[in-house]
Amino acid sequence: MNIDTIITGGTILTMNPAFEVLEEHAILISSGKITDIIPAIQAQNIPADKTIDAKNCLITPGFINTHSHLPMTYLRGLADDLPLQRWLGEYIWPMEAKLANASFVYDASLHGAAEMIRNGITMTNDMYFHSDESAKALSKAGMRALISKLIINPEGETIDEEIRFLEQMRELYDKDGTITWAIAPHAIYTCSDKIFSTCFDYAKESGTILHTHLSETKQEVDDCRKAHGLSPLFYLKKLGFEKAKCIFAHGVWLNEEEIELLSDTPSAVSICTQSNLKLTSGIAPLMTLSQKGANFAFGTDGVASNNDLDILSEASFTSQLHKTINNKPQFMPAKETLARLTIHGAKALGTDEITGSLEIGKRADLLLINHRNLQSANMYDPYSHLIYAIGKEQISHVMVEGRLLMEQGKLSTLDEEAIIDRAEEYKTMILREIRDVNQK
Repeated sequence: MNIDTIITGGTILTMNPAFEVLEEHAILISSGKITDIIPAIQAQNIPADKTIDAKNCLITPGFINTHSHLPMTYLRGLADDLPLQRWLGEYIWPMEAKLANASFVYDASLHGAAEMIRNGITMTNDMYFHSDESAKALSKAGMRALISKLIINPEGETIDEEIRFLEQMRELYDKDGTITWAIAPHAIYTCSDKIFSTCFDYAKESGTILHTHLSETKQEVDDCRKAHGLSPLFYLKKLGFEKAKCIFAHGVWLNEEEIELLSDTPSAVSICTQSNLKLTSGIAPLMTLSQKGANFAFGTDGVASNNDLDILSEASFTSQLHKTINNKPQFMPAKETLARLTIHGAKALGTDEITGSLEIGKRADLLLINHRNLQSANMYDPYSHLIYAIGKEQISHVMVEGRLLMEQGKLSTLDEEAIIDRAEEYKTMILREIRDVNQK
């Protein structure tokens, strides 16, 4: 067998079921897969097309972002310091209505993909308009992605058009291997009960993951109880969510009874702490989710509300926040926090058989993180250093399917300067739009 790449040395955080940490080993990669993990000394005489020296590096599975809106990259900083409904209704939705055409979505997605790669994200679960354009951008970047067909239809009854779209996209990307598709009724306040129930039926019949926002704000919960006499998850239970595997973004206001219900399903919650705090939506009940055994993993949300894609910082901050609010320093230790960035995220997105850990036979989606610097020298516990001390700028290599998307801190698949130049062009265009609106 021809070996494409050998990564030798370093400290491997496998995130396998035994949480093995391997020193001075080598990872052998062929045709996008990890074909073996052996002591480094045994790999010295094995020929390979490329050898990467991982000395002074942690080698981890790639980080998995379970909820994003990539094209919102160009809306970062347009509206801040507002609650969710005002932020959406008065600023974001009107601007999207004016700007979010196919070319905007492609360019902004490409920018977001470049930023995600720099932050060590190898897979994202994305929801936005013109998702075929996002798919083109993410495929060009080389990332793995679960991309949603977004539905906003408060009075609709059928999803025939959306199903046709998903069938076309699956056929188009069937051989790609890195781009998969989900269906995404946006939220209970933007889609009718018929749309949701039909989506749940389709998800069950086709094996498609369903991606939606849920219990993000107290207002959403109050409105749902007023309209339907039920809390949001029990409203979705009435419509059939248990038929499907779902990703529920936010889950800030899930109550204990809802979490008990959730824990008996394959569905998961995407935790977007910094976005929720900035929009004053609240703090998700991670202790109860953990105690009840419901799966949760990390998401960044869109950068218009976060305002970055630094998911490592997101994970570190979330861990420390929940230690404090629960008065329990043992809660969410560093090893578990990394698991929720990797294997738990893969489980949430249905890719845990091929990603999320570094094991023989899995796809080679991984990071090299250099720990030889002032803030992360004298490493006693690699999990501790990664979650509490190391920053995104120490990520030196990013690999997906055995292909380097970043090498020695330089993007390999995208032209970073050209992407920045394009963003500046859009800034001029967006400022013109804002000026025109203000003059009317």
